[in-house]
Amino acid sequence: MGPLYLFELASSQARWLELRQSTIATNVANANTPGFKARDVEPFNKVLDGTPVRLAMTSPSHMQLSAAETDTRAIAKKDSWEVVHSGNSVSLEQEMIKGSDVNRDYSMNSAIVRSFHRMLLSSAKT
Repeated sequence: MGPLYLFELASSQARWLELRQSTIATNVANANTPGFKARDVEPFNKVLDGTPVRLAMTSPSHMQLSAAETDTRAIAKKDSWEVVHSGNSVSLEQEMIKGSDVNRDYSMNSAIVRSFHRMLLSSAKT
């Protein structure tokens, strides 16, 4: 088992949560726009599956490969709770549920990082 890059993983998830919250806010802002289709981002586990593995450099003469940035583009939403006559597919209830999911996930992410940071500080003190 290789080293666990917890802080890098938490940072990637925070960027993904930021993009998802921005997409949700855009959906809510356009809730009354005729013909607007609600959007969502790829689930974080799919983003992680598509992230390439970084190679460790054990010698300065090794080639440096640049890792691709996390791919978190918005994708069209397939299912919606309601579609009004104007063709708008934004459901405010569904967007609020997704917003609370983002809030919960961000709180858990920051709590985990805070715990590991405290463990690092306590190990540095001893």
